Amino acid sequence: MLDLAVLGLLHESPMHGYELRKRLTTMLGPFRAAISYGTLYPTLRRMQQAGWITEDSDPVEPAATGGAERPLRRKPGFGKRSRISYKLTAEGKERFGDLLAQVGPEAYDDAAFGVHFAFFGRTDAATRLRILEGRRRRVEERREGLRDALNRAAERLDAYSLELQRHGLEAADREVRWLEELIVHERTGQPPTVTTPRPSPGAVGPNNTGPDRSAGERRPD
Repeated sequence: MLDLAVLGLLHESPMHGYELRKRLTTMLGPFRAAISYGTLYPTLRRMQQAGWITEDSDPVEPAATGGAERPLRRKPGFGKRSRISYKLTAEGKERFGDLLAQVGPEAYDDAAFGVHFAFFGRTDAATRLRILEGRRRRVEERREGLRDALNRAAERLDAYSLELQRHGLEAADREVRWLEELIVHERTGQPPTVTTPRPSPGAVGPNNTGPDRSAGERRPD
């Protein structure tokens, strides 16, 4: 899962380790996987040894490094240090394609499915459909398990535990409906419809500065 995510991001553009970690955290979610530097850099070294990625060193001023988190090296004969960036090789692109094409049960798990879905734009339609159908089966099994557990334990659980079980059941229901919509789109050859949520009333944002005070409220003099 981590290999697919790293290779996919580097397929977009070369990245420094610090930027790569930020993108991975955004992609995988802080509650799905904690991508620490102790996990990321051994993975990058392993990928270098496999010939999937290479590294370049960019000279930077010490003040521009933003701390000791980014791997820095001092280039021989220069007073400036260098910041390492990673980029994909031809072998890495081929490996990325192989990982994209995998449709086994591991592709249906929570974190792995999220990574595969993030790169659906580079995945062929048949593979997308198989992954979506497999994910739907996985979530349907989870939903039935939650429903059975809720029915069996309803009398033994307190109100908060019951509410937690119902929340999980409703989340599974929503995901199944979402997956069914995506499957229909894939079977008809139509991309999913993207809807942009509107800001809630009173929310402060670039195009919404808050509630309208012009009606029914007098501005202070």
